[in-house]
Amino acid sequence: MRIAVSGTHCSGKTTLVEDFLLRHPHYEHEPEPYEWLTEIRGAGFSAELTAADVWQQLEISVERLSLHGPGSNVIAERSPIDFLAYLEALRTLGREDTSRMLDSARELASRGMEHVELLVVLPLNDDIEAPEDEDPELREAMNSCLLDLLEGELDRRHVGLAEIVGTRERRLAALEAAIAEPPETFGPLHS
Repeated sequence: MRIAVSGTHCSGKTTLVEDFLLRHPHYEHEPEPYEWLTEIRGAGFSAELTAADVWQQLEISVERLSLHGPGSNVIAERSPIDFLAYLEALRTLGREDTSRMLDSARELASRGMEHVELLVVLPLNDDIEAPEDEDPELREAMNSCLLDLLEGELDRRHVGLAEIVGTRERRLAALEAAIAEPPETFGPLHS
């Protein structure tokens, strides 16, 4: 199954993926696109996230997901929808006007989501605290934008959606349950 784990920064994605891979070593791991971007650019991003950074990560996410055809067992840290939510959050916070990028980003995210069978969403909860240097304002805004995108704007007929909350152990158990009995599926993503 092709799985993408979605959520804002410091929401538990890496921990869930690592725990899952320990139990399911036959799954391939797709790290966060940020890691690929760091490899491409070398170390040294600016401290503040920019729309250009988000766009590049969206492109990498779609490219990496497209390498895994039907029948693949892969779990990706992040989904293309995450980057659409970050672009929206940057706009919402007044940090950058991403309005002109959003239509193209929706289209690109939709193409990327064609390579995902299960979207696991980790909304923020009180169990995970983020340090102050992790930009809590952007973290909250992205979380809100992501949940809004998933609830209203996107049509999802071909992607199973599992919203997972709770402790570390409960999240892993919920992910394994979603794989064993996939949730209702939705359709192609577009606004």
